[in-house]
Amino acid sequence: MRKVTTLFLKIAVFIIGLPVLALCIFLVPHMANFAAKLYPNIALMKYLVFIVMYGAAVPFYFALYQAFNLLRYIDENAAFSELSVKALKNIKCCAITISGLYVLGLPLFRFIAKEVDPPIGLMGLIIIFASLVIAVFAAILQRLLQEAINIKSENDLTV
Repeated sequence: MRKVTTLFLKIAVFIIGLPVLALCIFLVPHMANFAAKLYPNIALMKYLVFIVMYGAAVPFYFALYQAFNLLRYIDENAAFSELSVKALKNIKCCAITISGLYVLGLPLFRFIAKEVDPPIGLMGLIIIFASLVIAVFAAILQRLLQEAINIKSENDLTV
């Protein structure tokens, strides 16, 4: 039963990465060109969009890789190990990095939202909030897992 569940989650992790890949390939270049056309006097506008969007995609995919590794550790009965704690720590750091990049890019979204539709600026806030929620959740799981490992090692030493 556990193998089926982790297989389902591995497939889900893979499927989560597909829309972001499609956005990076098809939508980000159009957004960058659109932002450059909106503000032709700001020469770096196009590259700022690329830096924020592609810069956030890198830690996103690294976090997906770490989640995949975490599921693999569960399959190998190594869920309560330092490797799992390290994977959760990496996921937390990736979520904080994504949130930080979007916080730095918020003025950029504000410039674009001024000229177009205001929900574009709201999308940046949603991504920041979601990333922070994931970071807090990963930090809590990391701490709980570390405490469980410590208790397990104390019990092993007691016997």
